[in-house]
Amino acid sequence: MPKITNVRTIRLPKRPKLIWVEIETDDGLTGLGETFRGAQAVEAVLHELVAPAILGRSAEHVTAITHELMGSYVGFNSSSAEVRAASAVDIALWDLAGKRAGVPVHVAIGGAMRDRIPVYNTCAGYEFNTSLGARRSIDSKEKSAGPYDDQLAFMRDAGALAESLLAEGYRAMKIWPFDDFAMTSPDHISLVDLNTGLEPFRKVRKAVGDRIEIMCELHSLWSSRAAARICDALAEFNVLWVEDPIKKMDNFSAVADLRRQTRAPICGGENLAGVKSFRDILAADALDVVMLDLTWCGGLSEARKIAALAEAHAKPLAPHDCTGPVALMAGLHLSLHAPTAIFQEVVRASLASWYPEIVDRLPVIREGIALAPTDPGLGTALLPEVRETEGAVVRESRASR
Repeated sequence: MPKITNVRTIRLPKRPKLIWVEIETDDGLTGLGETFRGAQAVEAVLHELVAPAILGRSAEHVTAITHELMGSYVGFNSSSAEVRAASAVDIALWDLAGKRAGVPVHVAIGGAMRDRIPVYNTCAGYEFNTSLGARRSIDSKEKSAGPYDDQLAFMRDAGALAESLLAEGYRAMKIWPFDDFAMTSPDHISLVDLNTGLEPFRKVRKAVGDRIEIMCELHSLWSSRAAARICDALAEFNVLWVEDPIKKMDNFSAVADLRRQTRAPICGGENLAGVKSFRDILAADALDVVMLDLTWCGGLSEARKIAALAEAHAKPLAPHDCTGPVALMAGLHLSLHAPTAIFQEVVRASLASWYPEIVDRLPVIREGIALAPTDPGLGTALLPEVRETEGAVVRESRASR
């Protein structure tokens, strides 16, 4: 059996929220994982807790390793540093399993329901979710950073942005014009601010009608009553979903109460970890659409269970990714596998700019449709020069000989 011989982590100064994990085995293969937020804390967990637990063990025992890491005493049931570390390791182990079997990950985890899936564009900018600091607030004098500076575009002319997306084959877009108002008044949104936040939705519908789906992201910023007011108003524009509408998405009864109050479909789950959290939120009848992030929920092993729960509750599934290229590839494999998956999230600004600087292959997207990867494993690997980047922090834990 192939034994794990090395756990390597890589952090880059330009992408301080991200950390990549490479797991090497004694048969010469390398598996790749990734996670996001608190990268230095995750690095410490990986080398101080995870590496001693997995070095020398068989890489084929993915279920046993992930079950042990996800069931640890500290950090379980939330997207803690421990769970994010476990998620990255699990993804890397499935990458190894696919490579060893000579099949893509979506085959290794049980086979595909489909050979392609629609993508939607999260309308972010080029540096979204990669640098440290506060949320981006669009200044009236701010200049566009490029043709895909889509956050600025949806605040300035969402109709023109929708036309641009349709021209590239995208049939769905996600925007968040209410965030700035929550920074000053998260418990109440005035009618004036509500009307301002609705303006991008009006412009989209005026420009392209119903030819594009619109999702609204609320980033868990609002109290229940304020969120209900926003959701009620958004229903007029036939939004596909309103995502993470309230501050505490782990308050499942509050999310369920909001869902009962509004006609707008509610999406959530990217901040939850472990199958039990999803069991409880679905049992509360709180969601219309299930979202999960493979780098936060426990990796592909937990994601398969969550996808099965979504199917059992007849709920559509939409894997999250506006973080990094490995999360995107892992999410795509799950989207191809999961029976109720309807979309894979992408950020075209990231695909067109910094993702190609990190990995050697990215999803093939044609006319708004992502095609199934055909290479063994995840179908992507870190470019060799990533480790040589100036300021890169590379740390290794090796098995003793």
